[in-house]
Amino acid sequence: MEVYEQVIADLQALYGVRAEMLVCDAHPGYASTRWAKRTGLPVIPVWHHHAHASTVAGEFPEVKNWLVFTWDGVGLSEDGTLWGGEALLGAPGNWRRVATMRPFHPPGAEKAVREPWRSALALCWEAGYAWRACPEDTTLLQHAWQRRLNSPETSAVGRLFDAAAALLGLLHEASFEGQGPMYLEAIGGEITQPVTLPLQRNARGIWQTDWEPLVSYLLDDSLDVSERSAGFHASLAQVILQQARALRDEHGITHVGLSGGVFQNRVLTEQVMTLLNNNGFEVYLPQRVPCNDGGLSYGQIIEAGALSLSPSPPGTGPG
Repeated sequence: MEVYEQVIADLQALYGVRAEMLVCDAHPGYASTRWAKRTGLPVIPVWHHHAHASTVAGEFPEVKNWLVFTWDGVGLSEDGTLWGGEALLGAPGNWRRVATMRPFHPPGAEKAVREPWRSALALCWEAGYAWRACPEDTTLLQHAWQRRLNSPETSAVGRLFDAAAALLGLLHEASFEGQGPMYLEAIGGEITQPVTLPLQRNARGIWQTDWEPLVSYLLDDSLDVSERSAGFHASLAQVILQQARALRDEHGITHVGLSGGVFQNRVLTEQVMTLLNNNGFEVYLPQRVPCNDGGLSYGQIIEAGALSLSPSPPGTGPG
């Protein structure tokens, strides 16, 4: 934290500027958010996935109305759950969630980031499958999970990638976030037939894709691991196409952005862009700014700028 504060001071001195307002992630537990609030300066909190969407929107300002898929690990949302598989409609300062993935509850909360077997276990439990290859004794853990103790809800596609890597036996514990998805990407074979995943509106009227058919597919030992990895990627690429088509029919939207750490996966992203382009969409991927959290501060600035121009007071959150 001392280094963090020193870098902030050094950059302001180097460029001859002085911060008069701060923009930060809306998650109250982040160290950067706590630091921002301690400074006493005005603070504009920005929801994590709204910042991701504004990252791509800020790089391509000629587009005025967007459908942005914000797929990543997890980020706190305004409804208090952990998002990570969302489609947002609108523009900076005015994003609305219009599609998502079926949520699930990885046991152990943040431990799931470094222990992908936890996400795999949650998918199996929620789909009613026994995962005999689980590396841990889960008796007590399941009791806690059934009571939703320390098992927060998430719709994160990044956690689905973690689960897939664990179910395929690629790794059960990770040295860094994203290690499982990287293994999954590397081992994938040729593009194969996707698994059809149901899409329907949930209780809130939001389009929601159900990942459940992927669980039995990933557990099918009669298929080669590389084939199952390829099928997993192809299935998620089809999810985006299916959701985009439904939303185009509903809203007439044709400009699609891709933002969030999941789109660092070249296999998935290339398939998504090809499918969307072949179906009449204009696709945008951040080029000058990282699509993962490395570009989040840029997206926060774009979002905060739009919010400060909106009728609602700064800091009250997106409209």
